[in-house]
Amino acid sequence: MAMKILGIGGSLRKGSYSAALLRAATELLPNGVTMEIADLSGIPMFNQDDEASPPEPVRRFKSQIKEADAILFSTPEYNFGIPGYLKNAIDWASRPNGDNSFKDKPAAIMSSSGGMLGGIKAQLQLRQILVYLDMHALNDSIVASGVNKIIDADGKLTDQRMRDRVKQVVEELVAWANRLSAKR
Repeated sequence: MAMKILGIGGSLRKGSYSAALLRAATELLPNGVTMEIADLSGIPMFNQDDEASPPEPVRRFKSQIKEADAILFSTPEYNFGIPGYLKNAIDWASRPNGDNSFKDKPAAIMSSSGGMLGGIKAQLQLRQILVYLDMHALNDSIVASGVNKIIDADGKLTDQRMRDRVKQVVEELVAWANRLSAKR
């Protein structure tokens, strides 16, 4: 049976390293697995007054999440946390109360930074959020430090060791999703 992963990036930047990692993941998928990358650029700021009747970009995003078998997050680190843009999209998709699109989804996390820590603090914050959302995150993750040196000007992940790690974590996510679905 085919598996579908939804990639969710945490950066709007044209040359986003987070998006580059997601593109690399789509190149390294196991047979029978597809991945769609969500376009969150049209999602407005969350307003609880509108959660019962969300705008079209939010409805589309929630539908993509519900149709996916697993979620692959890729985020930069801004001020020791995830970007507001990503948190905003997560807030929309988890609301209204009782309609959490993320509930019970397996997930994996990739983070990136030009610095030595590779976005690890953003991962910690995202993990806290995923616990609250009742998601099942892999313990393994991608920490891409010095990411500006391993992604070329065309947005391609060029470092073979990192490509191997991305492939490994995606394969672990697929196995994790299969294990969780067998228990249901």
